Amino acid sequence: MAVARAYLDHASTSPLRDAAYDAMRPYLESSFGDPGRLHAEGRATRVALETAREQVASFFGARPREVVFTSSGTEAVNTAVSGALARGGSGGHVVTTAVEHSCVRDAVDRGTTEVTVVGVDRFGRFDAGAVVDAVRADTTLVSVQLANHEVGTVQPVAEVCSALRERTPLVHVDACAAAGHIAVDFGALGADLCSVTAHKFGGPLGAGALLVRRGLRVPPLLVGGAQERTRRGGIENVPAWVGFGAACAVVDLATEAAAARMLVDLAAAVVDRVTGVERFGDGSLPNVLCLGVGGVEAEPILLALDQHGVAVHSGSACSSETLEPSPVLEAMGVDAERSLRISVGWSSATDDVERFVGVFPGIVERLRELRTV
Repeated sequence: MAVARAYLDHASTSPLRDAAYDAMRPYLESSFGDPGRLHAEGRATRVALETAREQVASFFGARPREVVFTSSGTEAVNTAVSGALARGGSGGHVVTTAVEHSCVRDAVDRGTTEVTVVGVDRFGRFDAGAVVDAVRADTTLVSVQLANHEVGTVQPVAEVCSALRERTPLVHVDACAAAGHIAVDFGALGADLCSVTAHKFGGPLGAGALLVRRGLRVPPLLVGGAQERTRRGGIENVPAWVGFGAACAVVDLATEAAAARMLVDLAAAVVDRVTGVERFGDGSLPNVLCLGVGGVEAEPILLALDQHGVAVHSGSACSSETLEPSPVLEAMGVDAERSLRISVGWSSATDDVERFVGVFPGIVERLRELRTV
């Protein structure tokens, strides 16, 4: 009989919640009408889609009309960046930070050659004043993250939004890592654009959204149809977006965040138990723990943990898709080659973390011994 595995990579993607699966099933099995059509089948899916829009809007502190559904957080980010740059005209200056997700970095790099990248401290935190000070008369876009995806540091985004509220550049907030783990209130935040995704807190893959401030119009990334009130072309992915709404409707943010913090604190006990292990980030995002392990590359630790039934992630060169050191950790000035990220979520249990804590010290010890042979 197979032993249950300990899945501790929720920050990459989280298992689908039962409520989301149940909500999606009718639109995978029988209710398949195009929501843009006037027949009964189309009207039924339109109602389901708009209900999901209301659920997502409520969860993220937005108005339903401010929600533009997308296929992912990555698409939402690309829509925000390309739309802001197109709206501002070619050659616009962009301000961003050194710890943004690759989709932000790549979208900005492709869209403009005028970029100011603001650095961070050893915790991966940027200074809000430094971001604001980097804004110029020709700045079109400021793009900052709400929480870091690798080390879990929550950023002073509200200060940036407040300082730039009366100024020209649009402010985009990447809240994909934060969504479902800390409160994301689009209205209170004061951003112009905000990207969120479903799959990191128990919603389905293939579902994201760009929140667009009321009254703001940015050119769509995908053209060729009038869907999403002409803000995104292409037939709507009703099952995924219904699942997104259902996941938002069942999240108990306070309870789940408290449970996640307890589990992360339990996992962090290895810092005191194993010499040469340190924690990166400030621990403000409740579900993420990033560890630096001195003297051993991340890949053999990750593979050994996997053999013991524990799934974690590393941003290091040896195990990432890009085969490069983590830009986030490099920007922080720490060892970018030897990091492990442990992340919990709605389905995580104490047993999962205890298995990690139980096997991690021995794995590190054995690997260090092999290096000295």
